Amino acid sequence: MSNSTAYVSLTGMSKSFGGVKVLKDVSFDVRPGEVHALLGENGAGKSTLIKMMSGLYTPDAGTITVDGRELKFSTTRDAGAAGIATVYQELLLFPELSVAENVFLGNYPRTATGIIDWAEVRRRTRDLLDQLDTFDLDVDTKVLSLSVAQRQRVEIAKALSKNARILIMDEPTASLVESDVQRLMAVVRQLRERGVGIVYVSHRMPEIFALADRVTVLRDGAHVATRDIGEVDENQLVSMMVGRSIESLFPKAQASIGGTVLRVTKLNHGRHVRDISFALRRGEILGIAGLVGSGRTELALTLFGMTPATSGEIEMEGKAVRIGSPRQARDLGIAYVPEDRGLQGLVKAMAIRKNVSMATIERLSSGIFIKAGEEAQRALDAVKRLSIRCRNIGQPVGELSGGNQQKVVIAKWLETMPKVLILDEPTRGVDVGAKAEIHTIMGELVKQGVAIIMISSELPEVLGMSDRVLVISGGQITGEIDRADATPERVGAAMTAHRSGEAA
Repeated sequence: MSNSTAYVSLTGMSKSFGGVKVLKDVSFDVRPGEVHALLGENGAGKSTLIKMMSGLYTPDAGTITVDGRELKFSTTRDAGAAGIATVYQELLLFPELSVAENVFLGNYPRTATGIIDWAEVRRRTRDLLDQLDTFDLDVDTKVLSLSVAQRQRVEIAKALSKNARILIMDEPTASLVESDVQRLMAVVRQLRERGVGIVYVSHRMPEIFALADRVTVLRDGAHVATRDIGEVDENQLVSMMVGRSIESLFPKAQASIGGTVLRVTKLNHGRHVRDISFALRRGEILGIAGLVGSGRTELALTLFGMTPATSGEIEMEGKAVRIGSPRQARDLGIAYVPEDRGLQGLVKAMAIRKNVSMATIERLSSGIFIKAGEEAQRALDAVKRLSIRCRNIGQPVGELSGGNQQKVVIAKWLETMPKVLILDEPTRGVDVGAKAEIHTIMGELVKQGVAIIMISSELPEVLGMSDRVLVISGGQITGEIDRADATPERVGAAMTAHRSGEAA
């Protein structure tokens, strides 16, 4: 259980970059044996705060007190010596080294003669992993062969090998499947019971309420509030983070729904797209719900020509079409924003302007030359239209927040002037403010007559934004529910059904 006395206290922390103040007189503390959640939108100052706490940044003003002593951190080694360790979202392990070599890297136990005691390295690593209930790892296995969840536990073991009293966890579940999320949460609870203080940075509200003892909210670089978790609910936390109520997260636009633009009949591809039939109308948001592996994304890939249908019919505006490739889909007026924007939607090293023009580059070409002026203007228009926060259109997309990266992907496909826009997990991994902005963009698009297919694992998003909900299970439609009749219970029942119509 947590001690009421803080082990680490940060007081009056301020930091500026290039004349822009990103952290303004923020105070924060962590007690032994507590999980202290740190919340805020991207750009709120969370990363800057934890980087000062871990020795990566030096504050412009403010003090850090550890166990009653005021200290100055110039490096991560200084923070480590004070008992503070960080597990970042991008795990910092050496893939060619073994688990044991990574855990004790730079801190190897040695024999009396001064050589590395490899037997002791392996024994201590095994003990640390056992403490984390990680019995499925061979300490001699190279890290490159491990899953993301396994690598994460290696990082935690590495922190514990240095006797960390405070562990900072930055978006620890962002890349994990649900079973691994539950396992990580169990590890966090174990560490808390052992007296380790946890700083838990996450956008995922269910995890916050399942784990946190206290929560601190930052907004625009300033401290908004610190509360015991029992004193707040999700609505209050969202309001603190974004400065507005949770209802504004789902701004459902009143669009005029027109005639059918896309119709599919008995569409099939493999095991995951089986006899799918539905119609999509102009100005409509058709939500697609289903459990992971139900066939939601596979349906999107088939409609976009990445895995062409093996049988069935597709009609665009009343005309039968065959979609055998993404280029054909694009030319017919179908655009697809993929689930994994980092791998499939963007080239992160390239500038915003290059990413925005990527899907329509041949239209901006004159022979072998790109019409640079037109490309730049289109990118500037996209930045303004979608409120993309950036320094300029030459900034590499990889430097943007998750929400702004997602807006760039959307901007890229809007350049094709789509009639049908497929959004696969449009707000995954973005903060609550960016979610509301993306939902607003969707509302503006349907007002213009664009038809949207929205695939989402978040039931509140499906219920809040959809005009109709299709539920898929086992590659088949198990429910088609109008907005007025869509309840969590009804959609949930259809998600676990196995035959078309079973839970409609």
